[in-house]
Amino acid sequence: MSKISDIKSFEILDSRGNPTVRTEVWLDDGKMADAAIPSGASTGSHEAEELRDGDVKRFHGMGVLKAIENIHSIIKPALFRKDVTNQKEIDAVMTGLDGTENKSKLGANTILSVSLAVARAAAYSQKKHLFQYIRSDLFAKPQQEGLQPANHVVPMFNLVNGGLHGGNKLTVQEFMVVPSAKYSFFESLRIGSEIYHSLKKIVKDTGLSTGVGDEGGFTPAFNTNEVAIDYLVEAIEASHFKVNEDVAISLDMAASEYYANGSYNYFDKPIEKSEYIFRLLELNNKYNFLSLEDPLSEDDWDAWASLTKTLPPTTLIVGDDLLSTNPKRLEKAVRMKACNGIIIKVNQIGTLTETLDVISQAKSAGFKILISHRSGETTDTFISDLAVATDADYAKFGAPARGERVVKYNRLNWIYEQMKNKK
Repeated sequence: MSKISDIKSFEILDSRGNPTVRTEVWLDDGKMADAAIPSGASTGSHEAEELRDGDVKRFHGMGVLKAIENIHSIIKPALFRKDVTNQKEIDAVMTGLDGTENKSKLGANTILSVSLAVARAAAYSQKKHLFQYIRSDLFAKPQQEGLQPANHVVPMFNLVNGGLHGGNKLTVQEFMVVPSAKYSFFESLRIGSEIYHSLKKIVKDTGLSTGVGDEGGFTPAFNTNEVAIDYLVEAIEASHFKVNEDVAISLDMAASEYYANGSYNYFDKPIEKSEYIFRLLELNNKYNFLSLEDPLSEDDWDAWASLTKTLPPTTLIVGDDLLSTNPKRLEKAVRMKACNGIIIKVNQIGTLTETLDVISQAKSAGFKILISHRSGETTDTFISDLAVATDADYAKFGAPARGERVVKYNRLNWIYEQMKNKK
């Protein structure tokens, strides 16, 4: 039984050049594991709060020295000599020390960095891969222990960045291509890469910029969201795949970002909600999207329920800002039938235990599970293991480009190769 002997935390930079927390958990047997925490640009108002220093003279107020001090002075003494495999107890101790519902006292980034590092250290101490440890020791029901996931997670590649991720005129935040589940995981990677490069050539040949946004997707100066979708269709077909047969299209609309005073500014000018929903239905009839994420404002529950009821069951309605990986909001969504898919972001809730509980809750309700990165990422691959361990349906890690995105896809591929070799 390995016990925690030390915890050390540091400031590092994320993929947007902002500070974030990296934490090492040391065990009395000499083993060490670490975790680095991401940060979002488009954040829902119901997410757990990350702690920033607010000192404008240092990192423009984005420093995380307060978070690190909380780890060293408050969390470390409370966890000293704790059994590292007792994840629930450790997470409960930290949330108890914080004492707030949204983790605003110690910071969700503070607590999460320790929570994830503890799980990784426990896996090392048990001589298991992280995905194996999470699945068998933390997540699976007793009768499922040791079993491999039934299917591979399907990657969702964000090829065009808009909204807060793009710096262009597009209001939709992510334009994604999603290979069919009939392909193996590596075949899906190949397909994503080929379409990415086809799109790059098409954009370049049009005379537009092939610069990329926060999540690795291109950020050309398309005039409308529909133009961006049409470019995706062209890139899919140029790569010799069939739309909605081999590769589907999904959108992360992040509608709360262009919603104000009861109107949506999606179609170049503010329009009333009823017209906006009508136009969404028209758009879906044209393109047959696999999924629409956050198509409505995060607190417009009745509109969510109406849209979910109206759209065909072939189109997933996915809650991100709506749900914020929060059990109470998920419970309300299930009761109102407001959506049928959930984005899982570990830093929205702040501990691994709570994340796993929400995934279990969503699975019990028949929701599709989408494990997601954030726009400000690191090279940490914890969420890759999480996706496999929980048998998630989709993994949304950005474009097949930029190291902090690709490392997560490559980790998924490595895991599936390990599984294949053991069969």
